[in-house]
Amino acid sequence: MNDHHKTFIAFVKLGHFLREFVTLETPNDEWSIKLDEAVTLSKHKNGWFTRENVTHAIKSWGELLTEEQLSAWLEPYNLSQNKPKTVALIMAGNIPLVGFHDLLCVLITGNKVFAKLSSNDNALILFIKDYLSSIEPAFKDTIKIADGKMEGFDAVIATGSNNTSRYFEHYFNKVPNIIRKNRNSIAVLTGNESEEQLNALGEDIFRYYGLGCRSVSKVFVPKSYDFDTLFKAVYSYHPIVDQVKYSNNYDYNKAVYLMSEFKILDNGFLILKEDKSYSSPIASLFYERYESLNLLKERLTADANELQCIVSENIVEGEITFGQTQQPSLADYADNVDTVDFLLKN
Repeated sequence: MNDHHKTFIAFVKLGHFLREFVTLETPNDEWSIKLDEAVTLSKHKNGWFTRENVTHAIKSWGELLTEEQLSAWLEPYNLSQNKPKTVALIMAGNIPLVGFHDLLCVLITGNKVFAKLSSNDNALILFIKDYLSSIEPAFKDTIKIADGKMEGFDAVIATGSNNTSRYFEHYFNKVPNIIRKNRNSIAVLTGNESEEQLNALGEDIFRYYGLGCRSVSKVFVPKSYDFDTLFKAVYSYHPIVDQVKYSNNYDYNKAVYLMSEFKILDNGFLILKEDKSYSSPIASLFYERYESLNLLKERLTADANELQCIVSENIVEGEITFGQTQQPSLADYADNVDTVDFLLKN
């Protein structure tokens, strides 16, 4: 069995394990107990990583890591053109397992991972490293975790903010690189959406507390849009305000807006504020009214580098269905840069 096939089979087995794990009432074997402990530990390290959100991430990955899905994803690529190399991964930690896709891309193309983990999301990635190494011992040599300064790599994939990206661009400019910046996701509403669609939009807004680049942080609405419809449709998400970190952000942002005398709409767990920016704080959703869909489409095309997902129905090319932003496929690359293609060509 060649190395590529061994790696492929290891990820298929990981997928099977993750799918089984989310169905367990009680962890009942060595590895499910270890993953359960990693889920608990990740919550201790990062208050945003509730068991529900971490389990959602594990379930999503379990559903993607099947023989059929992995084969279909890799089919367009010629993996034999890869020149084996060590790829430095600077991982983010804003949502559970956010760095896993890069890890998968590097390993499945036949390269080595040298990862700098985020302290906000290291328990789950370390578990996956150990689990993969238990299936395929070669992973002990192909997945290294950085401890301090990073040296001895041939390419880099770094995920951070607009501020850190400037540092990354300077620090890693000697090697082939993908350097990701802040992106946001938006929804374009027409007023004709069904209650089901708007309720599903709540998943895009509230999943992971809105901390992901695929989380909808702004909506564009027609001039005469009535927000009562939206508030009513997303009301089922109101228990989110029982989460202390979320409610603290809600209270703080509401106080700031009121003291600044901004006009806001508020339903007890979500603040709507009219704002040109794409990036809204936690517990807030920015909105902007548009007069012409065609003009809006031109603007969104011009701002494509700031946007990850656009949720709408029959409005823009590449749009995402309501409720689906947090269910990316294996071929949905961050910043729309094809990571596998990058790895094979460098």
